[in-house]
Amino acid sequence: MLQPRLRPLVAGVASLPSLCQRALQLSSIRRYSAGLQSEVKNASGDDGTAGFGPPSTQIEPVKMRTYKPRTPGLRHLKRPINDHLWKGRPYLPLTIPKKGHGKGGRNHSGQITIRHRGGGHKRRLRTLDFKRWTPGPHTVERIEYDPGRSAHIALLTEQATGNKSYIVAPEGMRAGDVVQSYRAGIPQDLLDSMGGVIDPGILAAKTAWRGNCLPMHMIPVGTVVYNVGSRADGGAVFCRSAGTYATIISKEEETRDDGTKVMTGKHVIVRLQSGEIRKVSKDACATVGVASNIMHQYRQLGKAGRSRWLNIRPTVRGLAMNAFEHPHGGGRGKSKGNRNPVSPWGQPSKGGFKTRKTNNINKWVVTPRVRNMGKRRDKNTA
Repeated sequence: MLQPRLRPLVAGVASLPSLCQRALQLSSIRRYSAGLQSEVKNASGDDGTAGFGPPSTQIEPVKMRTYKPRTPGLRHLKRPINDHLWKGRPYLPLTIPKKGHGKGGRNHSGQITIRHRGGGHKRRLRTLDFKRWTPGPHTVERIEYDPGRSAHIALLTEQATGNKSYIVAPEGMRAGDVVQSYRAGIPQDLLDSMGGVIDPGILAAKTAWRGNCLPMHMIPVGTVVYNVGSRADGGAVFCRSAGTYATIISKEEETRDDGTKVMTGKHVIVRLQSGEIRKVSKDACATVGVASNIMHQYRQLGKAGRSRWLNIRPTVRGLAMNAFEHPHGGGRGKSKGNRNPVSPWGQPSKGGFKTRKTNNINKWVVTPRVRNMGKRRDKNTA
């Protein structure tokens, strides 16, 4: 679309009616948003360095991509707009071919342990670094799609050695950003810049940036993190899927006379995506930010064939089966024999009191009412 050209004012324009003058003014306004991206400030800071800066607090609206319904499969198809993803092949030295019975939900003896799996496109498993012990700056080469997870991954290149690794990319990370890992300790140059004394406020301002991996005791309270670990020597185990994050609630700290806070406990309390409050080690790892591809939950596949591409087989209701195939099967019409909902193997399938384990029920606690009932029963039998 061409930009409308500004017309010079002529002598006859002043004599035109006001409606015509308003039309000329509106025709000179740019009617497309091609130049809006240059006005958006970099979230990394005023210095313009890509990726070096605290995570932005502004949430940009992400729209879903829809298609003109030329076919029935495109009518309901909705996909997140991820035009920044790498369109080539992955870095092959960090991939493993996915072969064997593992794609069909089978175990080592060939028996189906997970139903509704099978087929799917050929895949290569990406080897990700969930521990991130390597210190120093790492440059983000590109953001890639990973068929084995819902979040996107980033290919990093260590600036000192040139070694490459994959990590789960945070939302907003792009190619050219620089991230670091402080899990192995505080670098000497960063310690010298603070005057040889660790100031928690200055340390957080220089390290708690999007994509950086830090131990829990270095992250300020209230920070949003993902790829959260549980042990001091382990990797990330929580908040690794698309759009997930955890929030650091509190740390066991004490305030000194000079006003600085020093951590005294061994654990940090975090709130996970499910709302669970959990204790993790203060030396466990966490990455600042939110896991990428936050619009993954709003996608619509559009057709059944797209599920088959993703290694998902159809799911049949037990009510629609025969009597020998499922406890809900058989009968005339929609009837499951007046039976409570169960699995194909007869286990209760609805949550609540009936599916709770017996060791969680205080079955040995005798109430006064039960005691009285027992006494009455003894009198009647006598």
